[in-house]
Amino acid sequence: MRVIALEEHLVLPEVAAANRALPPEQRPGFDNLPTRQDGLQTYLGDIDARRIEFMDTHGIDVQVLSHSGPGAQRLEPAQAIPLCRHVNDTVAAAIARHPERFSAFATLPTPAPDEAATELARCVRDLGFCGAMVHGHTGGRYLDRREFDPILAAAAERGVPLYLHPGEPPAPVRQAYYSGLDVGEHSPLVEQLFSTAGWGWHVDAAVHALRLVLTGVFDRHPTLQIILGHWGELIPFYLGRIDQVMTGVSRHLAKPVGTYLQEHVYLTPAGLETIPPLLLALSTFGADRILYSVDYPYSVGRTSGWDFIESAPLSDLDKAKIAHLNAERLLPGLPRGNG
Repeated sequence: MRVIALEEHLVLPEVAAANRALPPEQRPGFDNLPTRQDGLQTYLGDIDARRIEFMDTHGIDVQVLSHSGPGAQRLEPAQAIPLCRHVNDTVAAAIARHPERFSAFATLPTPAPDEAATELARCVRDLGFCGAMVHGHTGGRYLDRREFDPILAAAAERGVPLYLHPGEPPAPVRQAYYSGLDVGEHSPLVEQLFSTAGWGWHVDAAVHALRLVLTGVFDRHPTLQIILGHWGELIPFYLGRIDQVMTGVSRHLAKPVGTYLQEHVYLTPAGLETIPPLLLALSTFGADRILYSVDYPYSVGRTSGWDFIESAPLSDLDKAKIAHLNAERLLPGLPRGNG
């Protein structure tokens, strides 16, 4: 069966260098952890043989490539705009080398929303990309703010989704929630992972998605679709509670809050290949709203790829939906396949 993976990362050295050159308080803390070093950087920098070898080993036919966070979202517009164009052109060249194996989500200069919308349109129209990935907030501001409406409109008009990837929570949140853990010499590492991959950025991504619903983004852009990794960033577990509490007070919205989530959000595992969250996602969002992703290369050594789908307690039709049918329906410009 054909398998399409949707959260598969790379890093260009120019983007990494630009983020390292930021003032200390603005640098991405997660990039400095020991877990991000060693062979991981080699995987992130390769868009050819090593990546395709991994795909072949794990039964992945197509990767939808995306630049890892924070991309250019912490940079000034004058730097972010040309850098994002360079990233997208570099990724487009990789797709041209391997047109049956790769597609891509655009990297956007979100500090300049109008230019980000223009770049998204260029990537879809001229480069054949199938959407864009946004890594959390931009200077503490999320996509529900009216200033980012050009990005949302561009995605809706082009019929492509936005993948809301987690990012580090805003500094005041990190300070209030995740600092001050007195665990001795391990405190910095524990605090950093607690605020990011261990918990914090999943909550932050869920907040991002809920802000889009509560501010009426999907009433303004009724065709817009978004994707959340990590089985929906906690939302499936709290879907009933969110709907129960927020719908009654959200009289400015045309539909119940839960309905927006079930009609505008797709979920992927992003490397979390265990059965309980899969079953929860199925029971709350349904098989038509689940896509597959590996979270390459951060899940190297942990993913079972196609074997996870094959061994899951699903019907053959639901396996096919998750493996490729849903992605083929949602994402324009994917390589054609016979799965």
